[in-house]
Amino acid sequence: MVKEQAHTVSSYEQELDQVRGMLVRMGGIVESQMAMAMAAIVDRDEDAAMEASERDPQVDELEREVETLSIRLLALRAPMAGDLREIVAAMKISGDLERIGDCAASIARRTLRLDAGDARLSPGGLRTMGRLVQENLRRAIDAMSQQDSERAVEVWQSDAAVDELYTAMFRELVTYMMEDPRTIRSCTHLLFIAKNLERIGDHATNIAERVYFAATGEQLPVARPRGLPVV
Repeated sequence: MVKEQAHTVSSYEQELDQVRGMLVRMGGIVESQMAMAMAAIVDRDEDAAMEASERDPQVDELEREVETLSIRLLALRAPMAGDLREIVAAMKISGDLERIGDCAASIARRTLRLDAGDARLSPGGLRTMGRLVQENLRRAIDAMSQQDSERAVEVWQSDAAVDELYTAMFRELVTYMMEDPRTIRSCTHLLFIAKNLERIGDHATNIAERVYFAATGEQLPVARPRGLPVV
């Protein structure tokens, strides 16, 4: 009986480690997608843009695997306390990572449609915004892999800066379109790219909130720090 219980506990820990490992793999893939999407924006790297899109199915498949194994753990292992919070958080985090992958792939695809001939439509604002979002995503994934509640709070607090950059870009691009209708097509793509970056920032913040809850058993405030709204 003791051996059977030990085997059951060992199997449970292995499955829990498997969930953690799949989340880390997802995080690594979406980080690389984000890096390739930024290379597509800044360097007009078409190969990077295509590869960012091609990696998306890997993330989708891992999300399904995380969900399947997490449901199995909940149904058959009856986890409690911290383990229960971690498994529920894993399912939600995998959804956020999948959406980050979608956003990065969307950014990459839109960069292929931009008109590189308009000198005013420089990627400077997107580069700044992208770097901040990349840093928040990296810290969110680190917090996830280490169950680091303090780092999760840092990510949560940083999202306001992303919102402010998005608002500034939105106003700038709308001004371009009003002044010169010939820029409307390129500016529209840039607006969608900026919005996807802002969404990636939101999903990184979601991950931080879920990590914080899994690690501490407490919720961060419902009202997140916010930047200036788009008006």
